[in-house]
Amino acid sequence: MSALNPIFGTSLASEAFTKIVEAITSGEFEPGQKLSESELARQLGISRGPLREALGRLEGRLVTRTPRLGVSVITFSKADLEQLFLVREALEGMAARLAAERATSHELDHLEDLLAQHAEQPALAAGEAYVQRSTDEDFHFAIAKAARCERLELLLLDEVYYQLRLHRVRSSTRPGRAKAAFSEHKAILAALQGRNPQKAEEVMRDHVRSARFSALAATEKARQ
Repeated sequence: MSALNPIFGTSLASEAFTKIVEAITSGEFEPGQKLSESELARQLGISRGPLREALGRLEGRLVTRTPRLGVSVITFSKADLEQLFLVREALEGMAARLAAERATSHELDHLEDLLAQHAEQPALAAGEAYVQRSTDEDFHFAIAKAARCERLELLLLDEVYYQLRLHRVRSSTRPGRAKAAFSEHKAILAALQGRNPQKAEEVMRDHVRSARFSALAATEKARQ
């Protein structure tokens, strides 16, 4: 099902931003694919003004704008992708460490509920993919929030988060990766619930490192 359903909210640009992020990061558009502003506006049921505002917020994150060619989904070289994951490993490792110290009981319960919801995904149960379509469903997003470090959250969620979500679908469909990633999430949760900062950082770094290897392998396969 497409993420680009008509918008009926009051903040059209914000709603459009959220829906376009979801469409791109769920794999509805491929890296490098040109986006038609007229078609996006039609699908979302809005005018070009709020759509262009939303796309402007996404420039440098998930889209690029080229003079005379328009807007397209961002694409990364192997080196770019590797650097993103290395940055993510350091930042998310620290986020997990801080969350183990600072997360409330309610936040830990929320993380447990998220994983329970993820376990019910038919694609995950079949080992085909592990998809977290929105920020509300995202395990890593919740941990970054629970770390209670505004600068870290800004770096992760504003700079790194959107770009790495773009590679999740392709990476998680590699044989064995979906169930492995879910098991790694459960290990992270256990460390957080145990209030063990060192272990939380260790297992988060291991998880992101495994994701990096998987994403790079998926990228290589796609280019063959």
